[in-house]
Amino acid sequence: MTTVPPPITEPDPSALVCPGDRIGLCAVCQRKTHKYGSGGSPLCQWCMAPVMERWGPGVRYVSTRV
Repeated sequence: MTTVPPPITEPDPSALVCPGDRIGLCAVCQRKTHKYGSGGSPLCQWCMAPVMERWGPGVRYVSTRV
């Protein structure tokens, strides 16, 4: 993704379509994003893009909870 991200005050589009109890802050930029529960990610789409470029589309966040 080569588009310029909107200001941090604008939420990630995923936050607009998920329940409010699953919205959290991006681990990098602190933008509101769909962070908790099924389909959530600790990174917004703009922070995830460089990670996916480096590691490929198979990159996933794995919980470290026991």
